[in-house]
Amino acid sequence: MARAAPVTSPTPRPAPLADRSEAVLSRLQLLVTRKLDGLLQGDYAGLLPGPGSEAGESREYRPGDDVRRMDWPVTARTTTLHVRRTVADRELETWLALDLSASLDFGTGQWLKREVVVAAAAAITHLTVRGGNRIGAVIGTGGGAPVPARRWRGARPPAGPGVLTRLPARSGRKEAQGLLRTVAGTTIQPGRGDLGALIEMLNRPPRRRGVAVVVSDFLAPPEQWARPLRKLRVRHDVLAIEVVDPRELELPDVGVLPVVDPESGELHEVQTADPRLRQRYADAATAQRAAIAAALRGAGAAHLRLRTDRDWLLDMVRFVAAQRHARTRGTTR
Repeated sequence: MARAAPVTSPTPRPAPLADRSEAVLSRLQLLVTRKLDGLLQGDYAGLLPGPGSEAGESREYRPGDDVRRMDWPVTARTTTLHVRRTVADRELETWLALDLSASLDFGTGQWLKREVVVAAAAAITHLTVRGGNRIGAVIGTGGGAPVPARRWRGARPPAGPGVLTRLPARSGRKEAQGLLRTVAGTTIQPGRGDLGALIEMLNRPPRRRGVAVVVSDFLAPPEQWARPLRKLRVRHDVLAIEVVDPRELELPDVGVLPVVDPESGELHEVQTADPRLRQRYADAATAQRAAIAAALRGAGAAHLRLRTDRDWLLDMVRFVAAQRHARTRGTTR
């Protein structure tokens, strides 16, 4: 349902992101730096800051403090209860799982969904690469087999393993820029990918504790990716970035609209003038997004939704600021 993309007459569009990656990434880096520097940077090493594990200074105990952090030597010397503060580790390893399957090569807003994926990767890289932190990525796209467009024939082809690429985690801005150039230059292949297999690449082999960011439209059935995501959450802080296009949430009233599944090539004509059909589509899309949100919540992942028709960077700024406020609320800094 929500994978279907309208078939429209050819219209002039900007060159593909891969063809203009250097210029786009330069402008994007400048935009991200202007919006994020001075607003989100602080004493934390990553996008989802935690209490850390490095011992810091002690302070007097206050109601609500974690008793597991009691500093008994200082308490004995001063005869007053003290707790040991902890600071975030100075070196963080962040991994990106970037879904660039065929369903991401679509967009009716200001951006294509794949462009939002690249932009989100650039923002996260900017937030985490400083201070010796390392960042790596796994990229998934379609199976690579050409799939001709055809009429709707009922059963869909099963999801294949797709093409999975691993970029090792490295530190330094030069390495991070190379990672982003590789992501931007990735060619989206036809055929179905496997989001569960992509996430599983972050579980095997086991890595040091850090941050894992999964960027996808999550249109694959939740039973395909929810279990690997829960497994990932056991060891890492997990952020799920869901990329959405407005046409995946509701249909416009434009008469007969040919739509095609970009992953399977299946073609279907939809009579959008029927208000009941548009309502059923909107209800099904709402239920689908609710199921995605519930699966992400059940996996314990932080959930950020970015739309192709909105300022994705402003949404990310608000999300990160809210996450950091929630994590640090009530603590002494």
